[in-house]
Amino acid sequence: MSAISRADGEAIIELLGLEPIPVEGGLFHQTWRLTAEAPIPVGAVVGTAIYVALTDDDDSFSAMHRLNEVEIWHFYAGDPVELLLLQPDGSIGRPVLGPDILGGQHPQVIVPIGTWMGGALATGCTFALFGTTMAPGFTPGSFETGVREHLIRGWPGAAERITRLTRPGAPLHMP
Repeated sequence: MSAISRADGEAIIELLGLEPIPVEGGLFHQTWRLTAEAPIPVGAVVGTAIYVALTDDDDSFSAMHRLNEVEIWHFYAGDPVELLLLQPDGSIGRPVLGPDILGGQHPQVIVPIGTWMGGALATGCTFALFGTTMAPGFTPGSFETGVREHLIRGWPGAAERITRLTRPGAPLHMP
């Protein structure tokens, strides 16, 4: 049973000004973006942070993607989020981002550079609020969408979850 009702989840989405994430899915609002001052090139994105919400809508999930930077996921409120991490060495991680630390859930998950990642609410759940932080910061050019067939070929042991966390025909990069 969810710790946050659907109505409360909708209120949180409105209060935080969350909007759809292009290509990846879920709802977000960027809360931090640091651009560089000298000696780093002026205008370089040094770091970013966003809020993300997932709901029980069928299309509300973070689609498989990888980045050219480390991404740190932080749990804030609601239900657990089941992540899928496909490592370049062929290993598969399935950490759960959530509040039950003693039960094996994680309040924070660090995803290394080049790792395919995606996530969705745990079965039967209705709402989660979490965030991600990146340094250097997010830029659309750092994002690559996972292609279902390619990912299943590389990680056949996660085929069912990969299928759930991919959107056929989605653009390969953020606009």
